[in-house]
Amino acid sequence: MPRSVNVVAARRRRKKMMKHAKGYFGRRKNVWTVAKNAVEKGWGYAYRDRKAKKRTFRGLWIMRINAGARLNGMSYSKFMGAASAKNLELNRKVLADLAMNHPETFTQVVKAVK
Repeated sequence: MPRSVNVVAARRRRKKMMKHAKGYFGRRKNVWTVAKNAVEKGWGYAYRDRKAKKRTFRGLWIMRINAGARLNGMSYSKFMGAASAKNLELNRKVLADLAMNHPETFTQVVKAVK
């Protein structure tokens, strides 16, 4: 009895993977084994970096808050300690935006915290 192979499903699966490899350079875009490895590696990087992006942004917000606080005569740690003691309900993202785009408002926040 001849071996039965589901070519339709296999081709559909490969086509789907090759579609993800569109735009890659060289053999990574058109050779099945190379493209499959490249796409899977890319998915791994994407998963990892979705987590890393959150850490990166938190660091950026801390730098911006620190710069704004130092312009008002406080360090970041002193400012955040005083802010938590006063139960300030603004998170780092909002504080960083204030420090960057609305420095006069951030100065008012620092004065309220002092």
